[in-house]
Amino acid sequence: MIPYGRQDISQADIDAVVEVLRSDFLTQGPAIPAFEDAVARYCGAEYAVAVNSATSALHIACLALGVGPGDLVWTSPITFVASANCALYCGAKVDFVDIDPLTFNISISALRTKLEQVVAAALPLPKVLIPVHLAGASCDMEAISALGKEFGFRVLEDASHAIGGKYQESPVGSCRYSDITVFSFHPVKIITTGEGGMAVTNSPELHEKLTRLRTHGITRDESSMERESDGPWYYEQIDLGFNYRMTDLQAALGLSQLQRLDTFVARRNILAEQYKKAFEGLLIGDQKVPGDVTSACHLFIVRVDPLHHRHIFEVLRAEGVGVNLHYIPVHTQPYYERMGFQKGGFPEAEKYYSEAISLPLYPLLSTEEQGRIVAVVRQCLIS
Repeated sequence: MIPYGRQDISQADIDAVVEVLRSDFLTQGPAIPAFEDAVARYCGAEYAVAVNSATSALHIACLALGVGPGDLVWTSPITFVASANCALYCGAKVDFVDIDPLTFNISISALRTKLEQVVAAALPLPKVLIPVHLAGASCDMEAISALGKEFGFRVLEDASHAIGGKYQESPVGSCRYSDITVFSFHPVKIITTGEGGMAVTNSPELHEKLTRLRTHGITRDESSMERESDGPWYYEQIDLGFNYRMTDLQAALGLSQLQRLDTFVARRNILAEQYKKAFEGLLIGDQKVPGDVTSACHLFIVRVDPLHHRHIFEVLRAEGVGVNLHYIPVHTQPYYERMGFQKGGFPEAEKYYSEAISLPLYPLLSTEEQGRIVAVVRQCLIS
């Protein structure tokens, strides 16, 4: 079976992890700040906070932005459930904004319309918007930032798919148009730490909150303490935080992988272009990437006739092509339906779900394997 995603682990990656195994620190050691500094520099951001998953990063990012009971967070319905669940963890409520049928990201026109309708009805506005850079292609962050300033919401980028991508020539994660950006380092993502995530920001206040929240809400910084220190052993719990720390083993792997990030993204873009060329003239759609966006190409998503969607998916799986579907609209999940969401609420997202298939895309995908995938897809569409 050709998987839809696969990590690329080199001897250098293995050596980096072994070096940590032989060191004095398996966790809370020097590899973590080294990895954080390297990611921050790569993105052109001031600060980075490594955690054990992107879900954890989203959770503490919401908390750092002040999300709590009575607040409202909006996100895309086409995302993994973590993008919405993070607000629920904080006691807030969630709503969604429909997607653009071409980019598959949050529709700017739908966002503005929904904001204006909320204002007209004197209903609560979102405290935070979480745009999701689906498949590695950035949302229109300048437009989202402008709406945030106009309507008074903060912006948290879910860039779990997008490290290595660019928007307006700046790296995704620069936080030029957002308060915090979150990355994922799951094995199928662009680079991996096994499991892991990162939150980046340009705000020293947010950085301090994120750092404290990932480690039980504890600080050893005397300037942040509420009482005079009892001695060099002293620490204080300031917030109700969590054990969301990344290990040095993971950080060492991530730091090694980061050295090949640009190579990974370049290879992914080559494979994506080869797919597009191979499917020219066929009744098949793909994600449209705006000219000011360089996608990290985490996924290659095609859209097919909904009448044949399941058949094509099943034939590909039967032929050893490990296709997947990213994602089932969050508002249609049973847990969210029990909150009152109903099918029909976000028609573009639901139409996307009836048509979308993620084809295998990862740097180690060979020309022969890609050719085999294309042949099966073409056969399904022509027959």
